[in-house]
Amino acid sequence: MSTLTHTLQQMGASNIEQVRLVWCDLHGDLRGKTLMPRAVAHALQHGIGLVGTLALKDTSDRTAFNIFEAEAAATLPDFAHASSLVLQPNVDSYQELPWAPGTAWMQGQVFHTDGRAMAFDTRHILQTALAKLAKAGYAMQCGLEVEFHIYKIESTRPQCDPHLADWGGQPPTVSMIHPGYRLLSEQWADMADEPLAIVRRTAKALNLPLSSLEIEFGPSQVEAVFDVTDAMTAADNMVLFKSAVTQALRRAGYHASFMCRPPFPHIMSSGWHLHQSLTDLKTHENVLAIQQQPQLKGSSKSASPQRSGADKILSPIGQQYLAGLLAHAAGCTALSNPSINAYARFAAHALAPQCVVWGYENRGAMLRVMGSGDSTHLENRVGEPLANPYLYFASQIYAGLDGIKRQLTLPPATHDPYAADAAKLPANLAIALKALQANKALVKAFGKEFIDYFCHIKQQEITRYAAAEDKEDWQRREYFARY
Repeated sequence: MSTLTHTLQQMGASNIEQVRLVWCDLHGDLRGKTLMPRAVAHALQHGIGLVGTLALKDTSDRTAFNIFEAEAAATLPDFAHASSLVLQPNVDSYQELPWAPGTAWMQGQVFHTDGRAMAFDTRHILQTALAKLAKAGYAMQCGLEVEFHIYKIESTRPQCDPHLADWGGQPPTVSMIHPGYRLLSEQWADMADEPLAIVRRTAKALNLPLSSLEIEFGPSQVEAVFDVTDAMTAADNMVLFKSAVTQALRRAGYHASFMCRPPFPHIMSSGWHLHQSLTDLKTHENVLAIQQQPQLKGSSKSASPQRSGADKILSPIGQQYLAGLLAHAAGCTALSNPSINAYARFAAHALAPQCVVWGYENRGAMLRVMGSGDSTHLENRVGEPLANPYLYFASQIYAGLDGIKRQLTLPPATHDPYAADAAKLPANLAIALKALQANKALVKAFGKEFIDYFCHIKQQEITRYAAAEDKEDWQRREYFARY
């Protein structure tokens, strides 16, 4: 029995009334159409049409290119006059949504009507990066550690009042689910158990590999940690998790926000720590690892990695990969921190990075080397939860591969991750975009067409923010109400 036939039979047995066919846009948001069950078989075989402007939206949902003007049509001929795209659902992604009875879900990718992959489809971009990584003989493994905020909705009226409708819309009026400032507090976990139970049940029903759900330091802040999977599965899981828990919590009267810094006076920034390693496609061994830790002469204990240097922690390939991540850190930042809001997080002594440095088990460093032997891996602490996972992962692959290709030398580990003389991460999104555009290796890897497209859309976001009279209100509408 084919997968298609099995899925259609499963829909009938589950009394499915509607099927959401979705696509992940540039901002990590899911968009698509809802079909009746009888129309699904045709969509799975032939795809379903979408307006091409969905690929050209900024975070306010404005179309960032004037596709009805000749200049834009010449720049983006495949999108001229709001031409169509084709969404091709992936039947293997079929899920029945636990919070929406009678509703099934499938994720897909978009193509042009002539069958060509759409160059700006971010999942396709990660597929391309993983193919290049495989050509070099490696596969990527990822573990996700995602901080976000959950609030109780006290009133939806501001968000749904027709007199207040505008681009972005007003967010709901909210209160906190726990007071914060008690990291991993059992008391706060019990206070927040109702919304946390919704997150746990939703993840379990969708077979997402959630391993822990914790009380983070900030008021109303939590952290979700996921088991290690291959990179594409991890990216797909991140997209589904964010969308699913937001919907499930909203139905129960809660507002989930993956905005880095919610618009309240006393908050803690949310980060997205990406754990990563490489495996050899032939041997399936962790190529970052030194399998047998060297012993100090006359001692039964392993040499201290911090004293002994990188060669006692990472293989030569691991050192080169890490050196590549450092070399391209500034250029990658716009892809891991795509919102204006994220850059205030880069502050000293805040358990967030500020400088382009690495350290062994150092939570102040941007890149933290962890584990030993087969468990050796890197934790990049730079990302924000609003990052599109496909672009975030692809940036790591291209930066690390360049380090391996050029056999870059890894600098010494930091003992002072906030040193005044250390190279700093970009201070804002505008600087990060310039660093991306100036990075020849990343522009070549992603393609100039994509980099120009990405930077054009993000620059429009910056321009609108600069023009806003009330910048806090702008961020409430742009990020907190929607993401």
